[in-house]
Amino acid sequence: MTDTNYRIQGDTGEWEVVIGLEVHAQVASEAKLFSGAATAFGAEPNTQVSLVDAAMPGMLPVPNRECIRQAVRTGMAIDAKINAWSRFDRKNYFYADLPQGYQISQLYHPLVGEGGIDVVPDEKNPEATKHIGIERIHVEQDAGKLMHDQHPTRSYVDLNRSGVALMEIVSHPDMRSPAEAGAYLTKLRSILRYVGSCDGNMDQGSMRADVNVSVRKPGDEFGTRTETKNVNSIRFVMQAIEHEAKRQVELIESGGTVVQETRLFNPDTGKTRSMRSKEDAHDYRYFPDPDLLPLELDEAFLEECRASLPELPDAKRQRYEAAGITPYNAGVLTAEVETARWFDALLEAGAAPAAASNWVASELFGALNRLGKSIGESPVTPTQAAALLKLVVDGTLSGSLAKQVFEVMLETGQDPGVIVEERGLKQTSDTGAIEAVIADVLAKNPGQLEQYRGGKEALFGFFVGQTMKAMGGKANPGVVNELLKKALAG
Repeated sequence: MTDTNYRIQGDTGEWEVVIGLEVHAQVASEAKLFSGAATAFGAEPNTQVSLVDAAMPGMLPVPNRECIRQAVRTGMAIDAKINAWSRFDRKNYFYADLPQGYQISQLYHPLVGEGGIDVVPDEKNPEATKHIGIERIHVEQDAGKLMHDQHPTRSYVDLNRSGVALMEIVSHPDMRSPAEAGAYLTKLRSILRYVGSCDGNMDQGSMRADVNVSVRKPGDEFGTRTETKNVNSIRFVMQAIEHEAKRQVELIESGGTVVQETRLFNPDTGKTRSMRSKEDAHDYRYFPDPDLLPLELDEAFLEECRASLPELPDAKRQRYEAAGITPYNAGVLTAEVETARWFDALLEAGAAPAAASNWVASELFGALNRLGKSIGESPVTPTQAAALLKLVVDGTLSGSLAKQVFEVMLETGQDPGVIVEERGLKQTSDTGAIEAVIADVLAKNPGQLEQYRGGKEALFGFFVGQTMKAMGGKANPGVVNELLKKALAG
């Protein structure tokens, strides 16, 4: 079933799921949004808290220029409207991990307006893309964290995250299947990593999603949506959508009504549960933050942000395809910025694009998977890989010999040229030596020779194999084929 035709089968027929995502991405900055406190992950509780983060009386927030810059760069990367004038608002609510009693956010005038990204919902069909609209990106401060497992009767508060800068990236309700939502999150995380505005590490909480789901009969008005909060993996987002859509269909078909509420996803059961009924925005008593002037961005700042952007995944993918790389390989190589940078270095070292892409997608990825390493930890450098591929192109190594040399490179980190010389692995095109081996192979296999000359041409492969085996895989296959044809015709 294709993603555009994803349907929930209910007792009363087919239902369509409507999905929107609000992604909270932690801005890559060494300091918080309104204070100089550190943001490093994994610090001891309450060791990265300034007087501003703890809401001590008289403390005033000062915007961190780097956080604003990173949010603007992100907006530019998704082709969004950058608002030269934006404003911070106070969102008032009481919770134990929110020292101020309000969160500084941007409701009415966000930093970034309308944008969007193109996604590929089905990897097997890389040509079929879907555009997902993005409504806005606003900048806000994170709350702290309640710790319930430190004491039998008390909850502790860790304010290390309090005041950390977040970009809230709000999509339009344009997704119609779990796969589309997964593709959107994957692509968005990839863009954030290319830009360098967020590390995208969902397991560390630096990127998480609130998942809005509703169901309707195809073509009807939107139904009532629920919001499943703080889902921290792409797989869990897809599971939450699937469960929540089915739950809503069953509820409606049994005569119930979907209520607008906040829900939580349990990864252990794969189910969502109700947390609280959804508050309307006016309950938060939003108003402009009196301690902060509006943000006014001049053209020089915007131009600096624009000039700092790297080549982004879609542009890189198009460049790869134009160089003769298959759409599938281009998609694989551009999915993660680390992979794309490694591959670009391989091309810069002189490797031919199409052959290099096939080698990386099969040989290198296979080896790294076996070793449990990322491409950044590869024992083989792009320069070494380019040298290995060059030895295949110039005939020094056959494909099978290149595999042997690659295995040694993985173990030792040596250059391929050194391995070839030290171990005598050079492919031979010496016609005299090859002819002598062919003559010996034919003499030792008279029965097969007779069958071949009697019309059983499939035995040609047998003779090639025997010749290559006798020469330890070091004979040039092209030369072997040519000389064998002559010898067998004799």
